[in-house]
Amino acid sequence: MSLAQELGYQSDDRLLLINADDYGLCHSMNTAVQQLLTEGAISSATIMMPCGWAREAAHWSAAHPQYDVGVHLTFTSEWESYSWGPVTDNGDVSSLTTTEGYFYPDPRSFELHAEPEHVKRELVNQIERALKLGMKPSHADNHMGSLYGLETGKHFMAEVLDVCAAYGLPFRLPRFVQVESGVAPQEMVEQARAVAALADAKGVVILDYLLGLPFTLQNGESYDSFKADMKRLLASLKPGVSELIIHPSHVTDELNAFHREPVKRGMEFQIFRDAEVRKAIEEQGIKLIRWSDLQQLQRRRA
Repeated sequence: MSLAQELGYQSDDRLLLINADDYGLCHSMNTAVQQLLTEGAISSATIMMPCGWAREAAHWSAAHPQYDVGVHLTFTSEWESYSWGPVTDNGDVSSLTTTEGYFYPDPRSFELHAEPEHVKRELVNQIERALKLGMKPSHADNHMGSLYGLETGKHFMAEVLDVCAAYGLPFRLPRFVQVESGVAPQEMVEQARAVAALADAKGVVILDYLLGLPFTLQNGESYDSFKADMKRLLASLKPGVSELIIHPSHVTDELNAFHREPVKRGMEFQIFRDAEVRKAIEEQGIKLIRWSDLQQLQRRRA
């Protein structure tokens, strides 16, 4: 039985989750994500627990449990003027940080240095931080793909899946890799099959497909061209459960102070509020679902 069928749909239904990553990064992202959730423009969001505005985001989530909010497991800190480090204060996680005490700025550096036991400790503590702030996380995913081994092949999927199984969280992992989507390279195809089998063995529900458009502003890109690309991407959805990831924000002085892509973040805030895009979803017969649907399935399987 396919994942769609287990969720109560037909095998040829195209089911879509729209997730806002990087919730908690800054106040401008928090207000944008909260607006999109309350408007029903997105399915869910995930909080970067080590970041300075995570507490605000987590408290809002705790006060609004009707919206799906998960944990954006974070092990990299990519901005020059705004950095963060581990939440762990009850054990050694020194392999995860630079000499300054912050996370490494890129996944490759993280992969080269990180020790599995340190990764697992920090995974647990990021989820525990969310719980202590009153959240009931609906799912988990990963900032910058640092845990997937995309750069060196050294991944931490066993640790992630163990933790997600323990906390009852489905995880952003595509069973089928669409190289053409631009999210994952060709070498991920075989690894995805093996890791999907591991997820199944551990009882963690995962996706069929993971989709996204470039996170950076492309040469000559305008909002209209971005919208056209998004409509084409939506039309290309395959039967099954897909997740599409965005990083929406209000464009403010705060965002401009540290972010290299404020214009694209503003576009991503507008895109699923756009009447044309919403009409395209309806005309394509795409059914929007929620991560809590997958979480309930994981609990039923257990």
